[in-house]
Amino acid sequence: MPHRRPAPPGGTGDLLQTLGDLTGRILDRIKFQQARVELAAALQRQVLAAELPVLPRLRAAGRYAPARTGLDIGGDWYDGFLMPDGSVGFAIGDVQGHDVEAAALMGQVRTCLRAVATATTDPAEVLRRTNDLLVAMDSGRFVTCSFLRYDPVTRELADARAGHVPAVWATVGGRCDVVLNEGGLPLGIQADESYPSTVRSLTEVGAFVLLTDGLVEGPSYPIEEGLDRVAAVLAGGACEAAPDELAARIIQVADSTGHNDDAAVLVLRHGGPVQHRPVEE
Repeated sequence: MPHRRPAPPGGTGDLLQTLGDLTGRILDRIKFQQARVELAAALQRQVLAAELPVLPRLRAAGRYAPARTGLDIGGDWYDGFLMPDGSVGFAIGDVQGHDVEAAALMGQVRTCLRAVATATTDPAEVLRRTNDLLVAMDSGRFVTCSFLRYDPVTRELADARAGHVPAVWATVGGRCDVVLNEGGLPLGIQADESYPSTVRSLTEVGAFVLLTDGLVEGPSYPIEEGLDRVAAVLAGGACEAAPDELAARIIQVADSTGHNDDAAVLVLRHGGPVQHRPVEE
């Protein structure tokens, strides 16, 4: 009968104990990661505009799509608010990164924009002052952003860009253009940066669409192609649709990019008064 070597004292028990310790650590890390995700999601919900301003001749709608990895949330947001002179400010932006810190900085940027807009309504100046504040904060991250001012009296729309994705402009006649007005560097990179402002008339029923890069750019998917797809959604009179419906159609473009980033869209449409109901995913 072959001789069996006795197992080392406590060998099996030690192994089970080690496996138990490792399992416990893994579970702790999963719980910690889940807590981070929930915190980031809560921050995201807080900074997305629950309602956008309602004006007699302007309707607005925004949509947000979370990152398709299902792990972390990004730094995309949109906003709209009344300014002291009776005009309306609209913003859309994207904070570098996909974590709690990105979501927290997103909230700070939104607050900065609103605070600065109480002192000046010029989009170029709003971005310039916000940029200087972010540079002073030295967060180590940059933010792309577009800020717009709509004047309900003149029906003029003034906008300025800080390294952000170009907007898309459409009319009921089927004409669609990518708005390639000059912009400046993303916020938070260099102090004293300038942000040229462009003014256009929003006097006919049409749509002005602002986007984040998660909607139009992806691996081996150039931003120009994504912008063309958004323009295709707007073509053929689609911009006559209600802003909520139009925003829902446009956000679906993100599904075709192969990008795991989150995405946001903000639709401004001239037209008669309707009951506004913001739509979010």
